[in-house]
Amino acid sequence: MVPFSFSGEEMLLVSGHALFWPREQALLVADLHLEKASFFASHGQMLPPYDSRETLGRLALAIRETGARRVFALGDNFHDERGAQRLEPHAVGMLAALTHAVNWVWITGNHDSAQEGIAGGELLGELTVSGLMLRHMAKPEETRPELSGHFHPKLKVSLRGRRIIRPCAVLSETRLILPAFGALTGGLDAADPVILSAMQPARAIDAIVPASGKAVQYPLWRADASPPRNQKTQPDLFR
Repeated sequence: MVPFSFSGEEMLLVSGHALFWPREQALLVADLHLEKASFFASHGQMLPPYDSRETLGRLALAIRETGARRVFALGDNFHDERGAQRLEPHAVGMLAALTHAVNWVWITGNHDSAQEGIAGGELLGELTVSGLMLRHMAKPEETRPELSGHFHPKLKVSLRGRRIIRPCAVLSETRLILPAFGALTGGLDAADPVILSAMQPARAIDAIVPASGKAVQYPLWRADASPPRNQKTQPDLFR
């Protein structure tokens, strides 16, 4: 776990995919996309049907590692509205154990419906916790500090001749976008204009990744440089 600060609060990146908020004893994850493999299988693209088990196993490990007493899942929890009904019995048991072990809140996203409710926990559209707004997708009109997901940001850099791609959080003065947590989630370049536009208004936008036990910040955009390009249509990944 590596620490950094957001809106006066200490936060910890957990394994590069999740966020732990010590003061609230809360683990925050975004974009689980449970049952993505079974969704694609139903459309003729066969993938190994174990993504939900892997994602839930990583969640259980993060809860144990942090000692979290609360979990906030920030939307796109299942890959589609029938995802919860396709969970195989082992994954159903894993999820039931998790939602009963901690105070669990599902925030709905653009892939979600009311199906999360059958898996235990509380279902909400958005939520304010200690002055921080929790929702699935950043809202341009929001003036409060905001935590969200949706974009699956990944940092793409060249280092010593190698191309490195890692899930990352994206940070400004008042907005924080979490990386995707799900086992089969793809990603969008953290410097993509779609993400930079979603972070506005801002003076500085950085990607945050763990490295050598520290949270390393990579500058993505600065207000005194050039403004973000016009927002473009979101790729199919996020529809």
